[in-house]
Amino acid sequence: MNALERTFAMIKPDAVAGGHTGEILAMAEQAGFRIVALRRIRMSRLEAEAFYAVHRERPFFPSLVNFITEGPCVVAVLEAENAIARWRELMGPTDPAKAPEGTIRKRFGTNIERNAVHGSDAPETAAVEVPFFFSSADLL
Repeated sequence: MNALERTFAMIKPDAVAGGHTGEILAMAEQAGFRIVALRRIRMSRLEAEAFYAVHRERPFFPSLVNFITEGPCVVAVLEAENAIARWRELMGPTDPAKAPEGTIRKRFGTNIERNAVHGSDAPETAAVEVPFFFSSADLL
């Protein structure tokens, strides 16, 4: 039996504004994830720039920061066996047009930027992203 793993998940402003938070969280729970921590936030420009610092030199960085700060997000820590890979599978590819039916991005995403959700891509990324929004006391 594989050990439980935790991953960071974000419901982006487009999906929150569209009223899809509950549906996305329900999809996660139906897929076997336990929601360990959950918070609705509004990222400041500085927080967004820090969170997406890995993309700072990319041409889409300014647009990404503008998008992620345009409204509230819901951030969460999800737990399951192989949580990182399973959450990425449930999200679907970054481009909703290429996402298979049944994925979050196919159902709720609009384009490669407004794609409804984010998730950690590796254990090392989750180890940075989870504490960016949650203290250890939040993760009991």
